[in-house]
Amino acid sequence: MTSVTKIIDKTVEPIESDLDGWVKQTGNPTMKTWIEYKSEDGSILSGRWEATQGTYHATYGGWEFVQIMAGKAIVTAEGGEPLTLSAGESMVFEKTFVGTWEIIEPITKHFVLKL
Repeated sequence: MTSVTKIIDKTVEPIESDLDGWVKQTGNPTMKTWIEYKSEDGSILSGRWEATQGTYHATYGGWEFVQIMAGKAIVTAEGGEPLTLSAGESMVFEKTFVGTWEIIEPITKHFVLKL
């Protein structure tokens, strides 16, 4: 494996099913995930994720950095205050995150996930 990997959007087929730990709460949101990079040991994933309007309850299993590329969502950790995410903003989720993603406008994010 090379020490540099160029990430090229849309060169892999999307996974068109809900992620493990994500359960629909309101509406009928759908999601697509493109895994564009996976470390040799599988502990780090990077790619792109899209979702349509609605609300998911999410239970994370790993640390995640996200940058919102388009759209808008309100993310609320259980017991926490709602945080609005819009295009151009970034956020870090600890692996202990449990809460909701309310997708207000169809959303696209780039992510790096450490399992």
